[in-house]
Amino acid sequence: MKPRLVFVHGIGGPLDSAAARDAERDAWVRALAEGARAAGHAGKVSALTQGWAADIRFAYYGDLFGAGQAQGGSALDPTVDQETVLLAELLGDAVDERLADPAGEDEIRVLTHARAQLDPRGAPQGPGSALRQTLNAANTLLSVPGLRTFGGWVSAKVMILRLSQVARYLARGEPDADGVPLDRRIRRRVGEALDPVGPTIVVSHSLGTVVALETLHEHAGPVPLFVTLGSPLGMRTAVLPKLRPRPAGVPGQVGRWLNFWDRDDFVAGGPRPEKLLRPNSRDVLPVSTRVDSDGVWVHPAVRYLAHPAVAGPVVEALEAATATGL
Repeated sequence: MKPRLVFVHGIGGPLDSAAARDAERDAWVRALAEGARAAGHAGKVSALTQGWAADIRFAYYGDLFGAGQAQGGSALDPTVDQETVLLAELLGDAVDERLADPAGEDEIRVLTHARAQLDPRGAPQGPGSALRQTLNAANTLLSVPGLRTFGGWVSAKVMILRLSQVARYLARGEPDADGVPLDRRIRRRVGEALDPVGPTIVVSHSLGTVVALETLHEHAGPVPLFVTLGSPLGMRTAVLPKLRPRPAGVPGQVGRWLNFWDRDDFVAGGPRPEKLLRPNSRDVLPVSTRVDSDGVWVHPAVRYLAHPAVAGPVVEALEAATATGL
């Protein structure tokens, strides 16, 4: 039996049709195949692209954010105080991480100004004030070289709408008609993509790394390899204290965890979660590796997957799972 390979996407706009979701899945597969070739696994490329190597699933949940926004549950709604605070924390953690290793004096100046804009002390109060602060900071951050291109963000509003998905997930709100909150509905989607009995290799990106981590705590099947790309899991204020279950740790079924980050990836704050998480009963912790992409648009999953350091272990894990059943 083929092992299962599950891709878990991150922040972004909705994919409004099955064809669009299939196209995104195929783009991830092609990028993984490109990385596999570069890692010396040219003979496995056809097996990946033709679906022989694995039962490949794309765990899609982006439409759930769209439904919430249509009902007014958007981070651009000044009445959503908790989400606005979480969003400001997310930006603050990202700025702090970037300030720890700035690219130059101009970047330090911009980042320092944005950090001051996110500080509620001394700021005008009143309805929508926190949101205005966050939007102002986002607008400032877009002047950092490459950041506007990084996410395809044409404005601070678009940037906030995309990043707000992390805050909305962690706010644990937006119940549906049955009272099921947004974060649980998202995890349910991802859980349905996992093999309940056989081995599943999970490759997650951005917000998807948070979703996948929490989902795997609820999953009983073996996970020989868990891969996180451009992850915010190491953000000490915005993400780490809000993870469930607490204290944050490695899911028991995970046999190996590889975490990859790019220095120019604004979302990959706190790039070494192994310093912050508790190991599972097998003493598994994330192993973090820095990868560097050419160009300025480094956050998309396909940029990570095309790296041989990322693709090589995934292909090897699929081979091992096929050979052993685990």
